[in-house]
Parts: sequence; structure tokens; C-alpha cells
Amino acid sequence: MKTIGLLGGMSWESTLWYYQALNEGIKKQLGGFHSAKIAMYSVDFAEIEHLQMQGDWQKAGEVLAQAALGVEKCGADFLLICTNTMHKVAPNIQAKLSIPLLHIADATAQELIRQEVSKVGLLGTAFTMEQDFYKGRLEQKYGLEVVVPNQADRQIVHKIIYDELCLGRIQSDSKNEYLRIINELEKQGAQGVILGCTEIGLLVNQDDTQVKLFDTTFIHADAAILEALKT
Repeated sequence: MKTIGLLGGMSWESTLWYYQALNEGIKKQLGGFHSAKIAMYSVDFAEIEHLQMQGDWQKAGEVLAQAALGVEKCGADFLLICTNTMHKVAPNIQAKLSIPLLHIADATAQELIRQEVSKVGLLGTAFTMEQDFYKGRLEQKYGLEVVVPNQADRQIVHKIIYDELCLGRIQSDSKNEYLRIINELEKQGAQGVILGCTEIGLLVNQDDTQVKLFDTTFIHADAAILEALKT
């Protein structure tokens, strides 16, 4: 079994889900006392969040690259960045590593294609919804049509992520807003909606809506399990 490298802490709430999903997935595949082999570095999210808001992506990439090197030195065979937004600096991180990086957008796109979804809604931070590092990757590399909420709704989605979900706060009014926005994306023709922030699953899940949801946390973890078990 390969050792899975995790670059986590952004935020720790969703990193916890990664750890659980990976161990449960390996046990399901191998049975008995088996669990995932994991090397993890969990950053202080306050530092990363500050650099995000300052727009200093170069410095953020440097911080995460150094952390990722630590994961590699601990014996990881490949790396997962346990957040969608910080895949903006994935090329900077990969450039410093000799092990491969399992990109969350690639794993998500492959699952969408497997389920024959060609037009999909995207929720996430404003960075993820508006910039090309994620949305553009889905469109240009995989030929998917990606729709995002209007500007006002993007601001709502973004604010709830940072002001509530990353702090572990779950509000019923915010859940209702997310469900409204998900329904709006379906009205625009989306065959499903990507939960493109690893915290969104804290607020909404498939039991809350008939719209097909694609939770990137668990899609990413499933892809890592398959990679870990490759011979």
C-alpha cells in the first residue's frame, strides 16, 4: 500500500473528514485491521487566510510548498492538498516535489464524466468560482460546461464559507441560502452541483436536495484510495 500525503488544516474541520474517509475506505477495501498509511502536515489556516485576502498567492504557495516537502520527507508516495482554493498554487507546490500531486479538480472531473454529467454548477470560494485555476481546468482540460451563481449569490456563498463554515459554525439560514442557490443552478441547466469547497459538506449534503451533489472532499479521498492500492 502506498503512503498518502495530506497537506491539511485549510480548515482542520474538512481535513478531519479526509482522514476519516481515507481510513474507512481502506478498511472497506482490505478489511480486518487495515487502515490508511498517511503522512500529514496541518498548517495554521490563519496564516494562509491572511495571505489569501492580501492576494499574496506567491507567498502562500511558498508556505505550502515547504509544508509539502515535509510530507514528502515523511515518506508520502503522492500528495493531496485538502482544499479546493489552494489548488490555485498547485503548480508551485508540484514544482518543488518529486512525488505526484493528485489534483482535486481532476478527480472531480473524472467522476463527473463517469456519471455522464456534461454541464455542472460550481460552488466554492470566490477564488474557486471566478478564477481559471479550477473552473477553467474543468472546462479546458475536460470539456465540461461549468455554471456559477450570479455575483450577489457568489458573495453569499463566499461569505458563509469564511465567516461560518471555516470556523465550524453551522446556521440554518445559511443552509437555506445554499439550497436556494443550488436550485438556481439547476434552473440554469446544471445536471448536478460541485461542492467545490471542502467545508460545504458541513452545511448541505445529498439528503437535503434532489439536485445531484458532488462533494469534492469524498471524491478526492476516493481517488486517493484507488491510487494508494495500485500495485
